Amino acid sequence: MVTTETGSLFLQPDRNLALELVRATEAAAIRAVPFIGKGDKLGADGAAVDAMRKFLGTVNFDGVVVIGEGEKDNAPMLFNGEHVGNGHGPSCDIAVDPIDGTSLTAAGRQNALSMIAVSDRGAMLDASTVFYMDKIVTGAEGIGVVDIRRPIAENIRALAKAKGKPIGEIVVAVLDRPRHAEFIEAIRATGAGTRLMLDGDVAGGINAAMYGTRIDMCAGIGGSPEGIVTACAIKALGGFIQTTLYPTKDEERQRGLDAGLKFDHVYEADDLVRSDNTFFVATGVTDGGLVSGVRRMGPIIRTESIVLRSRSGTIRRVTADHLAAKWLDH
Repeated sequence: MVTTETGSLFLQPDRNLALELVRATEAAAIRAVPFIGKGDKLGADGAAVDAMRKFLGTVNFDGVVVIGEGEKDNAPMLFNGEHVGNGHGPSCDIAVDPIDGTSLTAAGRQNALSMIAVSDRGAMLDASTVFYMDKIVTGAEGIGVVDIRRPIAENIRALAKAKGKPIGEIVVAVLDRPRHAEFIEAIRATGAGTRLMLDGDVAGGINAAMYGTRIDMCAGIGGSPEGIVTACAIKALGGFIQTTLYPTKDEERQRGLDAGLKFDHVYEADDLVRSDNTFFVATGVTDGGLVSGVRRMGPIIRTESIVLRSRSGTIRRVTADHLAAKWLDH
């Protein structure tokens, strides 16, 4: 800490790892562009993985992939347990998704992202044995107000009161899945509106926690890895997240128990990521509510990224223009 003559305190500036990681998400997003709308999910993912791995290798840190795209035998994915970075600098857990929304990319739809989340080594919950989580995410207004154990209608009414908004102006983001049919009906029965997402509830959660967006809450059942990644972002935003594990089979529940996971337990932000030093970086592949997608503008390729850091509580938007000639045939 540094004390000024007036007695105020502020943190000594230090290195922001996320500003190096953004090069990896930019590269993955750019490499995915030729596959947008072409119906080739695997091709898009493979190109993004290769680009992300190459750029991560230049970053000054010792990262271990805790949340990747599969096991080592399924290479060329960035696999769970893979070491990334140049081996120097801080030891970190890393969650990667070279394309969050491969189906969106293949179909040419909105809201596909390339993203990375990072925390101190050993901080991220390993929930890989259970594929799904039930989640609820809001901004800071939801802290001490919203509780995943209560019906969604109660949570909507409580959040509306805390935000000083009519219930009719509350918008809840939900993945558009058959499993959510009754859940969506319950939301709409309160008078609140829904924002149905085809894929990618990480962006929905971040938009729910950010100030000034049109989404007030993100709720419902989605991937466990995405829950951990969202928690890294929420810590930087000062927002609220709760999750419970949602096994779909008895065998899956047993695997979770064997791995030390807790069922009938509410995981708070500090349970999901046991660190106050988290980073989240995302670059748009296609246009979306969080960031714009990659754009080719004559000789320029333009990317837009969001960079979140919990220690400093900063949200940065990074727009970069890349000479297209540097990306051709490389």
